[in-house]
Amino acid sequence: MRTLNEQLSAYAGYHRDRRNIATHFVGIPMIVVGILAFLARPAVMVSGFALSPALLLLVGGLVFYFLLDLRYGLSMLAVMTPAYLLGAWFAAQTTALWLEGASFFFVVGWAIQFVGHIFEGKKPAFVDDLVGLLVGPLFVVAELGFMLGLRGEVLEAIEAKVGPTRSGRPAAATVNAS
Repeated sequence: MRTLNEQLSAYAGYHRDRRNIATHFVGIPMIVVGILAFLARPAVMVSGFALSPALLLLVGGLVFYFLLDLRYGLSMLAVMTPAYLLGAWFAAQTTALWLEGASFFFVVGWAIQFVGHIFEGKKPAFVDDLVGLLVGPLFVVAELGFMLGLRGEVLEAIEAKVGPTRSGRPAAATVNAS
């Protein structure tokens, strides 16, 4: 398995435009909630506990994050638990509300993602590596941490591999004064 820095660097290679990264702060959480909502049905009661495909996905994802890094694993636990609970809430509603809510989060989240990748001019990372579907939420958490001044050593490793982020604005044209 690739290391934390390798996973984040590979994903970051598709995400250097700050506008694209900004869309990921909205799109990825929406997609996560949508997927967890869709997978929260059916649930089977096991010893008074609702076991669903969403819970299995959550646990599997968290194992992946914890294997990469303890601190990021804890951060992902803190972020993914409310997403799971919101998805489970949708699944507990009427079938129509469940499907409408899950579909809204999933479709709108992907639309926002694709707008970001238009800014970037690159395809989404998962097209080349399906692990990108798991790394995406971690990337958002890592980027938030970088904005807060956390995990500078991880940011330095990523930027050494794929370069810094860019504003996405074209450089100003220079005027030839001769």
